[in-house]
Amino acid sequence: MTTRMLALGVAGAAMLALGGCNKQDGNNSAPPNPQTSKAQKAAGTKTISAGLAPNSRFVAAARAAGLDQTLAGPGPYTVFVPDDAAFNSAPAGTFDPTPQNRARLTGVLTNLILPGTVLAADIDKLIDKDKGKGVLATMGGGTLTATKEGGKTLLTDAAGHKATITKADELFTNGVVHHVDAMLMPAKAATGPAVGKKVGK
Repeated sequence: MTTRMLALGVAGAAMLALGGCNKQDGNNSAPPNPQTSKAQKAAGTKTISAGLAPNSRFVAAARAAGLDQTLAGPGPYTVFVPDDAAFNSAPAGTFDPTPQNRARLTGVLTNLILPGTVLAADIDKLIDKDKGKGVLATMGGGTLTATKEGGKTLLTDAAGHKATITKADELFTNGVVHHVDAMLMPAKAATGPAVGKKVGK
C-alpha cells in the first residue's frame, strides 16, 4: 500500500495543476463523484476552500499561492491544516505573500496535501500494516511519516519535526481536513531549528 501511495503522490502534482481545468475543457469527461453518498451527506455542500475559517493563516497562505481555487475544485484532497500559532514556527519569510515567494509557498502547502480522501482510520490502518510507521505521499512530491504515540496520531516531516492531529475527519464535498498543532515542511524548505516545533515548547 505504501508503494501505491507513493505512486499517487507523483501523479498528485499534476492533479493540482489540472484540477481547475476540468470544467473548462468542454468534453463532458468530468470524473465520477469520488465520495460515497454517506460521506457526501456528512460533508454537506461546502468545499474545503469554502469550509475553512476565512481569516485563518492557512487560508491566507492558500490564497497567496493560488491554491484556494484548487481546494474549491473537485478533488478529492486530504489536507493537514496547521493551527494559526504553528505558522510562527516556520522560517522567516516562508509565508510572504509576494509573487517572488509563490513557488516556495506552494511547495510548503502542497506538502500538507494528499491526493484522495484519507480518513484518520485509513492512516491508522497504514500505521498498523507497516509495523508502526505509515508513509504518506504528499501532492508536493514529498512524504510524511505517520506514527502513534499515547493514542494520538503524529506526523513527521523530512527533517524529523512532528505535528499531532488534534481534530480529524472534517468532511467536505471534495475531501477531508485534519487539523494539526505544528508546521510540517518539505525537504527543500525544512531549515531552521524552530520548524515544526510546537509553540511554547
